[in-house]
Amino acid sequence: MTSQLNGSVLKAFKILDLFAAGKIELTAQESADALGINMITAHRFLHTLVHAGALRVTSRGVFRLGYMFADLGHRVMRDGNLAGLLQPILDQLARVTGEACMATEFDHDMAVCIAKALPDRPLYVDIRIGSKLDAFCTAHGKLWLAHMSKTDQDRYFAKADLTGMTDHTITDVKALKSELHHIREHGYATNNGERENDIYALAVPILTRHGNMVSAFSVFGASPALLENGGDTRNHLLAAAKDAQEILYSTPQ
Repeated sequence: MTSQLNGSVLKAFKILDLFAAGKIELTAQESADALGINMITAHRFLHTLVHAGALRVTSRGVFRLGYMFADLGHRVMRDGNLAGLLQPILDQLARVTGEACMATEFDHDMAVCIAKALPDRPLYVDIRIGSKLDAFCTAHGKLWLAHMSKTDQDRYFAKADLTGMTDHTITDVKALKSELHHIREHGYATNNGERENDIYALAVPILTRHGNMVSAFSVFGASPALLENGGDTRNHLLAAAKDAQEILYSTPQ
C-alpha cells in the first residue's frame, strides 16, 4: 500500500493542513519549517497549489486558501453520506448502552436528527430522522451552540426566543452562556427534561482533528438515571465519537 502513495501529493496536503490547524496566511518559510523542506521546494509546492486553485496569493510571498474549498466543504457535508458512515457506530452504541441513540447536524439554528439506533427491548424513546431540535434546550443543540464562534453565538441569541418548555428550561441568556462554556470545557452536554418533561439525554461532539464539530452522538431515554449514573454512558459516547473521527479520516485498504 505504501508504494502506491505519492509523497509530493502528501506534502501538498500537509501544507493545506496548516490552514486547517488555524493558519490564515502562510509564507514559504513557514511552509518549509513546518514540513522540513527547503525554500525552493516550498515555493514550488505553494505556486503549484495556486495554479490548481487551492491557494491564492494575497501579497508578495503570502498565501491564503482559495475559494475552491468553499465548494468542496459544502459538497462533503451535503453529499459525503455522513449518516451512513455513522450508522454502524450508532448501532453499536445502542447495543452497549441499551438506550436509543442519535446523530445530528446543525441547520438554520436547529439540531437535526440524521441517524438513529434503537435498543433491543420493548419500551424505549424514539425519534424520527429529520426531526428538528431547539438549540437552547436540548443536549445536541447546546453542543452545537457551545462549539460556535462568539460571533455566531451572539447572532443566535440576538434573535432566539428562549421560551420555557418545561420547569427545567434555561431561559436566562447569561445562565445559558455559562452552561455553554461548561459544555465546551468538559466535552459533553445534557438535557435534564429541558425540552420535554421526563426526557433525558447525554451528548458528545464529533470533532475533526482540528477541533471543528461536524456532528454529535447522544444517548437518550425516559429515565433520569441516564444522567445520574452517566459516567459509563459518557465513556461509551466518547469512544463512539473517537471511532467516528477515525472513520471520517479513514482510507480504503
